[in-house]
Amino acid sequence: MAMRKLGRTSDHRKAMLRAMVTFLLENGKIETTVTRAKEVKSEAEKMITLGKKGDLHSKRQVFAYVTKESVSKKLFDEIAPKYNERNGGYTRIIKVGPRRGDAAEMAVIELV
Repeated sequence: MAMRKLGRTSDHRKAMLRAMVTFLLENGKIETTVTRAKEVKSEAEKMITLGKKGDLHSKRQVFAYVTKESVSKKLFDEIAPKYNERNGGYTRIIKVGPRRGDAAEMAVIELV
């Protein structure tokens, strides 16, 4: 599946997604637009999968992507072990209706 551009330059888009994934792993849920939530979902699931592997290479890949070291540690120590029995589907997207300002379709994305 092709990545959505989200009306941003690739640098800006990458930075935004990294920040959002970090925030999601830190707080368990975030509210954003539906299209962004779908992009964040795919990245977050990849990070959790790497967290479940837990070898040196996947640790380095996670540390390279997640912007806060404390969140990376939390991913390996708390989040990933919770999903050991589960094959994918670690996040859920719940639509919450239009945003007041520009009527953009909003959604909450949370860890299951």
